[in-house]
Amino acid sequence: MGMRIIKTAAAALAAIYTALYLGLTPALSAGLIAILAVEVTRMRGIRIAAIRLVASMLGLFFASIIFLLCGFKIWALSLFVLTAFPILSRLSLKDGIVTSAVVVFHMFERQEVSWELIGNEFLLLVTGLGWALVMNLLYMPSEEKSLQEGKRRLEQLFSAIFTEMSRSLRNPAHLWNGEELLHAHDAIERGAAKADNYRENRLIGYEKYWRTYYAMRREQLDSISQMLPLLALAYEKVPQGELLAEVFDSLALEVMSDVYEGRVERELEELEEVFRLMPLPATREEFEIRSALLLLCRELERFLSIARRLKRKKIA
Repeated sequence: MGMRIIKTAAAALAAIYTALYLGLTPALSAGLIAILAVEVTRMRGIRIAAIRLVASMLGLFFASIIFLLCGFKIWALSLFVLTAFPILSRLSLKDGIVTSAVVVFHMFERQEVSWELIGNEFLLLVTGLGWALVMNLLYMPSEEKSLQEGKRRLEQLFSAIFTEMSRSLRNPAHLWNGEELLHAHDAIERGAAKADNYRENRLIGYEKYWRTYYAMRREQLDSISQMLPLLALAYEKVPQGELLAEVFDSLALEVMSDVYEGRVERELEELEEVFRLMPLPATREEFEIRSALLLLCRELERFLSIARRLKRKKIA
């Protein structure tokens, strides 16, 4: 049994008993409203509660006018739907359409438009939405542990990708199916969704780390995708490829660090200086391969610049 189900049951029960205590009718409607209002995050719970309260009161306003002018006819309900629902949607209140319909149907069932009835419906809304909001605020499961596990898994995938790229540079005949890239993409999307939930559950003291982290990894995965065609152009083994493979070996370790260390960036700068001192290519094939490796270095610089800009800095 999930925690959300438990919270929903508790909110509905509390709302019904509160409505009975206050003498509201029908008391069960307060429980129905509470069931509709329990949400997955605290911020969404607050936002949706406000939207549903405003939408429902507007719905009562439109329904009162329609019923006073047209009477309590079945077709008047259709007129209410045709009139009120588009307006609520245009006002970005579409999440409150269902609760609005609930209170309007109560008015239709009572066959009256009065301040007493409107007050009753308002208190039903406050009771149901209020208890749902209380349950939302009291407890929300923490995403911190799940985010940490997802982070470790994603960094392992990045490390595996760089290890495979290193092997391909040392041995161009090495076969790699690239499944880690697909898994990394899925891990980033799942992690980013959890980071959004984490943000919406922290009303105060929220740190932007997780959203920044997954934004960084998304940019870096795009950079890796740009590296792969260049890697494929290194179809023969050359000394420069062997040296660049050592840089990717270092990156396979550094990518799992919580802070930006800059070691790989320094290695890459030293490697490019070594490249400048090497003899020029002797054949067209060697020229093409070394050109691809140079472009690969440039893309690797972009990857590292993303980490330097967005990753946590190492404290000296």
